[in-house]
Amino acid sequence: MALAALGFSYSPKRLSLSFAKCLRHGDDGSDLATLSRPSSPHKWRVVIAYDGKKFAGWQYQESPPTIQCLIEKALTRITKLNRKQLHLVGAGRTDAGVHAWGQVAHFITPFNYDCLESIHAALNGLLPSEIRVREISPACPEFHARFSTISKLYHYKIYNGLIMDPFQSRYAYHSGYKLNPVVMREAASYFVGRHDFTSFANVSHSDGLVNPVKEIFQFHVKEMDHVFQIEVEGTGFLYRQVRNMVALLIEIGREVLPPVVVREILAARNRRELAKFAMSAPPHGLCLMSVNYSDDILKAPAGCPASSFGRPQTASKCRLPFY
Repeated sequence: MALAALGFSYSPKRLSLSFAKCLRHGDDGSDLATLSRPSSPHKWRVVIAYDGKKFAGWQYQESPPTIQCLIEKALTRITKLNRKQLHLVGAGRTDAGVHAWGQVAHFITPFNYDCLESIHAALNGLLPSEIRVREISPACPEFHARFSTISKLYHYKIYNGLIMDPFQSRYAYHSGYKLNPVVMREAASYFVGRHDFTSFANVSHSDGLVNPVKEIFQFHVKEMDHVFQIEVEGTGFLYRQVRNMVALLIEIGREVLPPVVVREILAARNRRELAKFAMSAPPHGLCLMSVNYSDDILKAPAGCPASSFGRPQTASKCRLPFY
């Protein structure tokens, strides 16, 4: 996908020439900013957007490549630190094909930066165009991208027309059946609150000790012409939980099932109960929009550089298509 599709405007020649100059000098961006080397480690928070269509999700693996793998390789080239030293951690382990506008991660360096704009530009210069680092900020030692979260917001797009809009096919699931937004909203309301979501979680090898009780703060079904935008925010989500909830809403929207079936499936606390009615919705309609933290945990330590939101020539006002 072209960089412009992620909402960035930039000068390719200026960026590539500048970055090529860095590579000719053999530094790969590692001295793009003035470094100081105090004894204590420094933690950095990054906000990342990506089109997940051709990647095997977030979690690290080299083949096929994942988002975490590619970001780590870029950071390693810039900082000269290995994976263990960087300790890159993401807030959410998005599946293969799932997109993100507000994924958050943190990494660690043994040195401080006086300015973050150069390392920001170097990162985006090394990453494929489908992955953009939107922000780099200093983080306090207590900050943890995954465990400090207070909520996550996901959007799921459904195109509800007879003929799929080709300009939305990468980011929206196509339902040729006419959906009823009234019954979908009623069904969504039953998810709000604190529940055991065992029935809506697929089994994962890494989920053995995960608490199935989660709280959903809001669950909206918005209709915009032929597009249904499902917005769900909660403390956290189990493996494929959002896609499973959306799949059930689609069946309810087709008026195949009554909205109250949500209560019955929740009460069963058994994945087989949901499987009677719906399978997981496809990944390409899902986007991690934001990961939210308390103001206190986002306070930057004293003596750290200002956050970087990108240089004017490499990034303008950011917008993910159709979100």
